[in-house]
Amino acid sequence: MSQSNSSEHAHKSGFETRAIHAGYEPDPSTGAVIPPIYATSTYKQDGVGGLRGGYEYSRSANPTRTALEGALAAVEEGERGFAFASGLAAEDTLVRALCRPGDHVVLPDDAYGGTFRLFDKVERSWGLEHSPAAGSDLDAVRAAIQPGRTKLVWVETPTNPLLNIGDIEALAAVAHEAGARLVVDNTFASPYLQQPLTLGADVVVHSTTKYVGGHSDVVGGALVVRDLEVAEAIAFHQNSIGAVPGPFDSFLTHRGLKTLAVRMDRHCDNAERIVDFLTGHPAVAQVIYPGLPEHPGHAVAAKQMKRFGGMVSFRVAAGEQAALDLCARTEVFTLGESLGGVESLIEHPGRMTHASVAGTDLEVPADLVRLSVGIETVEDLLADLDRALG
Repeated sequence: MSQSNSSEHAHKSGFETRAIHAGYEPDPSTGAVIPPIYATSTYKQDGVGGLRGGYEYSRSANPTRTALEGALAAVEEGERGFAFASGLAAEDTLVRALCRPGDHVVLPDDAYGGTFRLFDKVERSWGLEHSPAAGSDLDAVRAAIQPGRTKLVWVETPTNPLLNIGDIEALAAVAHEAGARLVVDNTFASPYLQQPLTLGADVVVHSTTKYVGGHSDVVGGALVVRDLEVAEAIAFHQNSIGAVPGPFDSFLTHRGLKTLAVRMDRHCDNAERIVDFLTGHPAVAQVIYPGLPEHPGHAVAAKQMKRFGGMVSFRVAAGEQAALDLCARTEVFTLGESLGGVESLIEHPGRMTHASVAGTDLEVPADLVRLSVGIETVEDLLADLDRALG
């Protein structure tokens, strides 16, 4: 098994084929079609410096992780993929690889709370400054860039939890004009619905805990890049910092990736039915979903996404307490953080996932509810929401 995780023929295959086959060839000695879990920390060398396939120590590389990284690169149509112990570990490693103290980053003004906390409480003390800007507003992003200092323009699309949409191709042009790189957090869309690197982005970030893993049983993160110079910098920092997944975590994430396409189609089917139900419901003040024609980012989403995703947010007409009560009353929708698993989840962002941004420019509405729509029987999901909404 080679540590190279870019495959020319994989890019010519369909998404589902790449997700299933890229990154690994059947084992030459046994014919095993699934990558083994290489539960080893070290490797026998054939003489000093004589590495077999480049493997010497599992922080640096492990064959199970190599297979996952190759598959991630293939589905995102990138040159190299890198797996990490969490999405935030991936983000921190990326920042250390591409930024230096005194540099500046443009962040979404409704960024995921964990990303904001990382930049505001950790990277700031390292000397990295940041400014918020709406990723859906090109003029705002352009105005937030500090010429000569801004090294990264960071975008989530769709964003968490307000599902705003950024035009990746246009944002890439704005970033590159200023000498910065565009980083796209593709967690909400997943590689199946959107491939930012093909639209001009430089780096894709994932919390693979979510749709890629897809079963709420493993925490992980990933970076995929299209520039080999950037890849070398990330590879050095991945090894130096060491926030990598173990072989069993890599195996679970890779297993989830193989079924991503069929799961995402069901997530989208169910989400569309739920959006239809919530739209016009007397207890609901606003439904936020990129698939709705009235969504301000609908046209851009339709241009750059295969479908509109499994995440749905809405505002409860009676206010915050009614939103909290709703979250407590569902039975099929589980009250919990995270997203992208086969099971449906409901949460109150203001009190849960986005509590860390309370009182800042990134604060979310108190009456907002976020749904991660799973792949259960949709009639059961609709009945659950109907009962909980009263």
